[in-house]
Amino acid sequence: MKQDNSMATGRAALRVPTQVAALIDGEPQWGGEVLPVLDPYTGESVAEIHESSAATVAAAVASAEQAFRTGPWPQLAVEERQQVLRRVADLIERDAAALAALECLNTGIPLRQLEVGQIRRSAYNFRFFADYLGQAAGEAWYQTPGVTTYVRRRPAGVAALIGPWNAPLALTSMKVAAALAFGNTCVVKPSEQTPLTAWRLCELLQEAGVPAGTVNLVQGRGTTTGAALVADPRIARLSFTGGTATGRRVMAAAAQSLVPATLELGGKSANLVFADADLEQALDAALLGIYSNNGQQCLAGARLLVERRIAGDFLAAFAERAGRLQLGDPFEAATDLGPVGSVAHRDRIQRQVRGALADGCQLLVGGPETVVPSQGSFVAPTALQAPSMSLPICQEEVFGPVATVMTFDTLDEACQLAADSRFGLVAYAWTRNVDTLSRLENELRVGTLWQNLTVTRELRAPFGGFGDSGTGREGGRACEAFYTAETTISRATGPRPPLRRLGLR
Repeated sequence: MKQDNSMATGRAALRVPTQVAALIDGEPQWGGEVLPVLDPYTGESVAEIHESSAATVAAAVASAEQAFRTGPWPQLAVEERQQVLRRVADLIERDAAALAALECLNTGIPLRQLEVGQIRRSAYNFRFFADYLGQAAGEAWYQTPGVTTYVRRRPAGVAALIGPWNAPLALTSMKVAAALAFGNTCVVKPSEQTPLTAWRLCELLQEAGVPAGTVNLVQGRGTTTGAALVADPRIARLSFTGGTATGRRVMAAAAQSLVPATLELGGKSANLVFADADLEQALDAALLGIYSNNGQQCLAGARLLVERRIAGDFLAAFAERAGRLQLGDPFEAATDLGPVGSVAHRDRIQRQVRGALADGCQLLVGGPETVVPSQGSFVAPTALQAPSMSLPICQEEVFGPVATVMTFDTLDEACQLAADSRFGLVAYAWTRNVDTLSRLENELRVGTLWQNLTVTRELRAPFGGFGDSGTGREGGRACEAFYTAETTISRATGPRPPLRRLGLR
């Protein structure tokens, strides 16, 4: 393994791997095109990845397949797998500060947000699935006289797990924890932008006792490494988190081998604020929902819909507080927003905002002309009041700290505006009226509806979306169904009627 750099940057002393590559059978595989890993705050290269070729991907899948067929992991008793998964959680918690710093360096997400959010969630993912595994129940039927029918769940096989760049450790670890819990082996591909914590996670998996070959890592771009992975016919399950356009290509490739796929894709989620809501909480939640994680989260409440009779005061307070958010070095405790993921992403966001202004949107706060730190790919926290939900800025995912705002007068209008989207990942509703909440449950086709609540991920419940937000679900029972293959067994348990005897005269 290549020597780590110890970086004394003035922000933190970091142990950073200078180069990362594929890990097959626990050993790094160097070679392939070398790509830089950038710090979005400084713009400097902090590491390099060796992109995995199609041959390297094939070797990683072969290793995982061999580990599935002959290795110990799929055959381990539940208690043994639980011990290993809990050990992984312990190691993540042990190294939480270092993991948070590494993620901060690689993503630009403020360190204090990572410390209390994504890193803790990563440890919890492994602990949750260890606990779930010990309580999972089987199914049996006795209704047919003389016959008992039951279902046996087996590990599905090799799982291809493709993680995103906006929450690399939290979301990728969710996939790894679930796949391992149910006895699968896997090949993990992190984003080429943010590979550092996935590399470190694989080291921790080895330290925890996950057998070599059970989890293999490949590195590279979606068009090269990712395409080779999803096209491999030996893959039994495919889980992808990322953009909708890429998700379509991933699903099309998986369909060639009839591989079941779970896709968590984009979002353009509505956040409805009614006049009878707890407006202070609704305001706090609206700011968190759009500006946390530098605005780069698929479940952001990017479409803020406010009842007209309270809109003036509510939006003035929203704009005033958004304008006071501190942009800067993500390692500094005072920073509320760090840089977005890359210069190219920043420029795309600004083009979308300029297009919205040309389409007649009114700038409430922020915008491309707002002064931001000269160092780093920053986008000012922005909100735009839109004259119509049909505008591109209201329909297309921005994936940055940009909210669109519209007002409504009636519940019917609120439902119509909220439903006017091809996405259906989550929605938020703020009201004290139970009838209003019930109406929204019926009207909105979303995977999750948070009522008088900001983001609260209940891992026991299914999570996923409708429409362009993807297909399939993640969560306790949903992952059990996805990462296992069912065999139905019917056994005679008592006298049976005589069978017809063919061929006898």
